[in-house]
Amino acid sequence: MIKAIILAIFCISTLAVADVTKARAMIYKAMDEFKADSNELVGTIDFIQIDGGGVKVVANITGPAGKHGFHVHEKSDLSKKCNNTGGHFNPFGKQHGAPTDENRHVGDLGNIDISDSSKPTIWTITDKIISFSGDSNIIGKGFVIHAGEDDLGKGGHPDSLTTGHAGSRWACGVIGKHE
Repeated sequence: MIKAIILAIFCISTLAVADVTKARAMIYKAMDEFKADSNELVGTIDFIQIDGGGVKVVANITGPAGKHGFHVHEKSDLSKKCNNTGGHFNPFGKQHGAPTDENRHVGDLGNIDISDSSKPTIWTITDKIISFSGDSNIIGKGFVIHAGEDDLGKGGHPDSLTTGHAGSRWACGVIGKHE
């Protein structure tokens, strides 16, 4: 419990930091109760501000092979198998979509494709919507990797336009300022 409080204070303190150019989320396998010292670390996700706009996202993840939904979520509470992270980060009230869609949640970053479950997958995208300030600020938000593939809002399932029908939450972390 004390570590969860310290993590929450760290995340809140990063919200007030000006001129953030790098952030990181340590990604842990989903568990009923989050304990940073005992949860299984499955990788990291780095966020790097790019000159001229946009944020480069670099994931280094070891996990089950296949495509997995890859999203910024509203909250930083990693408990209850990552379900307390809330929904996708969506400050503008848009429907779910692909990272290249005009109509999408800020947190919609598509899928990470893990090619080999026995070694880390390095995956990189550049996103023009997420940022470290303003309404699209991802600092202090949760990050979730889902068990299934995100249909990018195009699957026709009842939850395609809200969650991408990506299934349960496999792993998660909190995005914080990184030096």
